[in-house]
Amino acid sequence: MFVMELTYTAPLESVEEQMDAHIAWLDGYYAAGVFLASGRKVPRDGGVILAGGVSRAEIERIAAEDPFAVAGVCAYSITEFIATKTSADLSTVRENPIT
Repeated sequence: MFVMELTYTAPLESVEEQMDAHIAWLDGYYAAGVFLASGRKVPRDGGVILAGGVSRAEIERIAAEDPFAVAGVCAYSITEFIATKTSADLSTVRENPIT
């Protein structure tokens, strides 16, 4: 599973100009079953996306496709983790680590 943290690198007005395209991009990956949750950070200096079911290389490719990234209004930090415990709603992404 991945935590995709976005940090805005441009004024909020520039981010807002890309918002419709960013939301359409999000919707596509929700429909594909890759994105599990997303939203704005508080304070509003970026956002967070939880994603799963793909490789590190794939998640990096997906992040590079984000209209925010294409427009240069955000930078991504991606953290991979093994979700060994989840709520019942996220049981399908639970993993058993190989020690």
